[in-house]
Amino acid sequence: MPGGPVPTKSTPSGRTIRVLAALAAAATVGALTAALPASAETGRGDRDDDHRGHGHKPRTVDVQLLSFNDLHGHLEPPSGSSGTLTERQPDGTTKQVTAGGVEYLASSLRTARKGKPYSVTTAAGDLIGGSPLLSGLFHDEPTIEALNKLDLDVAGVGNHEFDEGTKELQRIQNGGCHPTAGCFEPGRKFKGADFPYLAANVTVEKTKRPVLAPYWVWKEKGVKVGFIGITLEGTPDIVSADGIKGLKFHDEVETVNKYAKVLERQGVKSIVAVIHEGGYPASTSYNYDCDSPGAGDGISGPIVDIAKGISPQVDALVTGHTHQPYACSIPDPSGKPRTVTSASSFGRLYTETTLTYDRRTNDIVRTSVKSANHVVRRDQPRAADMTELIGRWNKLAAPIASRPVGFIAGDIPGRGATTLESPLGDLISDAQLAQARTLDPKAVVALMNPGGIRADLVHKAVGTEGDGVVTYGEGFTVQPFGNTVNLVDLTGAQLVTALQQQVSGPNTAAPKILQVSDGLTYTLDMTKAGADRVVTGSIRLNGQPLDPAATYRVVLNNFLTGGGDGFTELAKGKNPLVGGDDLKALTDYLGANSSAAAPLVPPKADRITVIR
Repeated sequence: MPGGPVPTKSTPSGRTIRVLAALAAAATVGALTAALPASAETGRGDRDDDHRGHGHKPRTVDVQLLSFNDLHGHLEPPSGSSGTLTERQPDGTTKQVTAGGVEYLASSLRTARKGKPYSVTTAAGDLIGGSPLLSGLFHDEPTIEALNKLDLDVAGVGNHEFDEGTKELQRIQNGGCHPTAGCFEPGRKFKGADFPYLAANVTVEKTKRPVLAPYWVWKEKGVKVGFIGITLEGTPDIVSADGIKGLKFHDEVETVNKYAKVLERQGVKSIVAVIHEGGYPASTSYNYDCDSPGAGDGISGPIVDIAKGISPQVDALVTGHTHQPYACSIPDPSGKPRTVTSASSFGRLYTETTLTYDRRTNDIVRTSVKSANHVVRRDQPRAADMTELIGRWNKLAAPIASRPVGFIAGDIPGRGATTLESPLGDLISDAQLAQARTLDPKAVVALMNPGGIRADLVHKAVGTEGDGVVTYGEGFTVQPFGNTVNLVDLTGAQLVTALQQQVSGPNTAAPKILQVSDGLTYTLDMTKAGADRVVTGSIRLNGQPLDPAATYRVVLNNFLTGGGDGFTELAKGKNPLVGGDDLKALTDYLGANSSAAAPLVPPKADRITVIR
């Protein structure tokens, strides 16, 4: 944890001021109910002209709020479906447009800021974690370096910021060489994030203090806007239990409302909540009007209830997590529309919101708020400093990244699959079962969480490797978490319960369909509700019905053995055995089952029959 109060004056760097002040706020916060010191208030250059009065200034000023979310370390332009967006045309048709890449994101943001003297940039979590090899191989230091160059002012944490644990997240904020990997470049020490990461609803159980700063205040020539950053309360359900041991995650609405009052007591009446939780618009087109026919009518999901519960003191919500694009107006508890935005993922979009600030009331004129998502197009000039950054890190990664590990005969969709069972999910499950059988020949089935599959395997060459060649870097992008492939004993009854948990309990509204290895088949009837969606009589393992009383040796990664994604039944497995790395399982399988002359044919994804 940071130390005592940190001075916010007499420093040459306004960006350093922002981080130090935010860390000071985190250090001095007691319980969630404690008031925070005014030292948390600072801004670009720490310029505050309140003492001069505003008689000679116009009453209102437009503040440009730029935002994005869920970058996941995608510094290079993402490929496959991860690098496209659906764009709605004037005639109602849609087309796909390519987008993303930090070189273009930097150019887009810098162009947008021109002529905007009051501009602040924020991001709603998952900026790191689940990253491609270029960033993930170096524990996401390249992404933080890029975000510093982007002039990101403040960010909220997401669940993936906790992938490598609390101490690593604090290192990401404060800097320093990695505790085991060390410094990656001679003569260079990782400096950490120039921007404060906010985690208002994440506290240390023993001390009840926030693990990072809960809020931050941007100030520019007398204009003040407060930012409260939170992640979803359900983070413990979707990250490795070891990484968040000793932390408590609090309710989103209660936390934001509490700190909104804290900020208002400090004279900050303009407030933005940066929330790593999101919704699902009725259309995936980034320019879909989700306020048709009425405010917020075109969006559903957790963010709707959160937005309706957050105090009217909060003027705008910047959200993330669901990787969806939207700029909606969801009514606040008083029934007044309030902007709620999300910029998809992987740096493909950025959101521009105009907040009209009234100098007399120090508040936002909500009726004047305008917001829209903009494509990070690739037909614009690339930012030279980002090109240099990518080239520098690529040079370090190249010996590892470019190594061929297998050959495929066509695209193998994973993250971009439009079906509940994906061809890449089948491939990964088969690979994990094969690796597990080298440790225990009794292993009979492997289950893979869909969220652990981060990309597609694309047949077309991304670099110079040639079409159909799968490189280590591409494999890493698919499975970047470094999970282990474990074995446990589960009864047939437990396996049925686990399959039912895909579509019930916390997964009722947004099912999480486990990917299954060859030999396990069953039917999902999505016309039914909850656990009944799993047709239990259809479940077969190698052609035979499951015996509820029999014990089966099951292969799971460590995320699932910890009960992740709401699969509490899988956490009850007996006789655990920790196996090898999940990425190695995939690369070994590709190496053993494909060649240039006989590339691997994409799996058919026909193990789960879905009725709709």
